[in-house]
Amino acid sequence: MARGRLQKEIKKRHAFESVEQEAMLNLLRTSDRFQTSLTRLFRKYGLTSSQYNVLRILRGEGKPLPCLEIADRLIAEVPGITGLLDRLEAASLISRERSSADRRVVFAAITSEGTELLGRLDQPLEAHHRRLIGHLTRAELAELIRLLEKARESVAHDA
Repeated sequence: MARGRLQKEIKKRHAFESVEQEAMLNLLRTSDRFQTSLTRLFRKYGLTSSQYNVLRILRGEGKPLPCLEIADRLIAEVPGITGLLDRLEAASLISRERSSADRRVVFAAITSEGTELLGRLDQPLEAHHRRLIGHLTRAELAELIRLLEKARESVAHDA
């Protein structure tokens, strides 16, 4: 097999052991580069990727959600949802309230400050997405989505 771009980027002298290995390492390298780029953008707004994700979930839902429901909806798993929500609440971006029906359940809601912060971030993030993958055609993006969803099927049972 001809030496691919990733092999050159990481200065790997020998061919990958398999096409699966090369594909997986390409996926991980791309994910790392994109995550680093997004982290830099979110940092400008005082957020982490996980905090942004929580705010987007709450804004999209339009009503308070149980904290465990938020944890289930996150793009990337976080080990401590409580700590994540603590930091958002300390920044006045969310509020939390214990359920009167079941005291074990805590609901979180986005505040007006959180909504305003997301509003300021919407356009820069959309421009950032276009910069990262806007060079792909709509058909390529649709195929990429399909392939990534298909690839995740192998770990769906682990979730």
